[in-house]
Amino acid sequence: METETRNRPPRSEDRELTRQFVELLLAWPADSPALVERCRLLVLDGLAVASAGARETGPLLAAELLREHGSSGPCTLIGRHETALAWDAARINGMAMHVLDYEPMWSPANHALSPLLPALLALAQQRERMGHGPQGAALLRALAIGVEAQGRLRLSSGEFEPGQLSLHPPGVVGAIAAALGCAALLGLDPDTAVMAVGIAASRTGGLLANVGSHTKALHCGDAAAHGVHSTLLAQRGFGANPDALAGPRGWGHAFFGERFDPTALLAPLGRGRALDPGCSWKLFPSQFATHFGITAALDARTRLGAIRARDIQRAQLRVPAMPYIDRPRPVTGLEGKFSWQYTAAVALLDGEVTMHSFADARRHTPDVERLLERITVIPDAAIAGSFDRMHVELEVATGDGTTVATRCDAPIGSWKRPIEPARVMHKASELLGATIGAERASEFLDTLSEEASGLEVEKLLHLLQPLDIARTTR
Repeated sequence: METETRNRPPRSEDRELTRQFVELLLAWPADSPALVERCRLLVLDGLAVASAGARETGPLLAAELLREHGSSGPCTLIGRHETALAWDAARINGMAMHVLDYEPMWSPANHALSPLLPALLALAQQRERMGHGPQGAALLRALAIGVEAQGRLRLSSGEFEPGQLSLHPPGVVGAIAAALGCAALLGLDPDTAVMAVGIAASRTGGLLANVGSHTKALHCGDAAAHGVHSTLLAQRGFGANPDALAGPRGWGHAFFGERFDPTALLAPLGRGRALDPGCSWKLFPSQFATHFGITAALDARTRLGAIRARDIQRAQLRVPAMPYIDRPRPVTGLEGKFSWQYTAAVALLDGEVTMHSFADARRHTPDVERLLERITVIPDAAIAGSFDRMHVELEVATGDGTTVATRCDAPIGSWKRPIEPARVMHKASELLGATIGAERASEFLDTLSEEASGLEVEKLLHLLQPLDIARTTR
């Protein structure tokens, strides 16, 4: 049956669907004030997270390898002294933006920012250095197009529940959307953009087995790099199948088979999740489903108080079936980002979950070890796993007989519990202040708030360089 499906002639709605998808999105002005401000906030959150993430082991190792091989170019590596070619900068900055698992989340589940924004930043900076003027407006429009593209691609997959996922979503859709976003930024015609998308479609993937390792962030970094490289190849005449998304052996049927719904790619504009319902802002640096457990645990901690929380004798989490985050004893702090048990434990013990919660030193402290032995996770098939419908229940009991039960239907920052832009700006200010200092963080915020038509990407990235570079090159 599968062979027959893949070898059948294209249905009429499949023919040239890639072109229809590309033309629809390239024609979108994406210039409504609400959308522009949403994208500006996404840039702020993404760059603040990348500034902090650039210090993590994975991006550092990738940057060191690049330096050893002598690759340099016009594009900034965030938080580093080195510069790089556009696709190399996109890869390493994409890793930095994703490694903390702190950038926004969309539904269906996807990290739309880290595979896309670093690609656009690299090309925008390169264009400014070539004398094309400020690229801020072009970048914000291209970002909206790329986010919209990823929402449509995810909707077309038919994979909405975690148990349905075969691959890591940003690795599957990120390169395609990055290529389309880059084509929009460069002002390429639809024919060339179709080729860019076709090239990128053959550079997709990302094993869920690597969730909890350095390689997970590489999925997003590679997607950004492939988006840049595919677009620049297409610009030079490099070819691909003109319907690489929907042909009988194309992206959709190869990855999703009968679940693939090509009509989702051509929905009315605004229905691909760019604004409807938009993203969920992450206030904890961990896998998004764990935010439900963290929120329930923080509620329980408030009710118990610090002393009783450290005397927990039993804790039981009832959760959707998500085997890849059912990790009773994560080996590292990084792996702890993808553990129901660990994230709930640090929330109960510390009353907060921050980047420091995922240091290896915190993971292996005696109080964490003790509490992990007392936490039970019960997967419940009756609980939906899609982020916009799921919930988590927590019950804890202490040594003095106190029992507390809490439930989270939506963490703060999500679609059901939205936050004001000021909350996102506060998060970004704290991250930037810790990496580039309060004074330059304030300057960064002022720069990003400038009119889009005069916004210089080069200046933004310059402010994210190490302090000694920023002070000597102005």
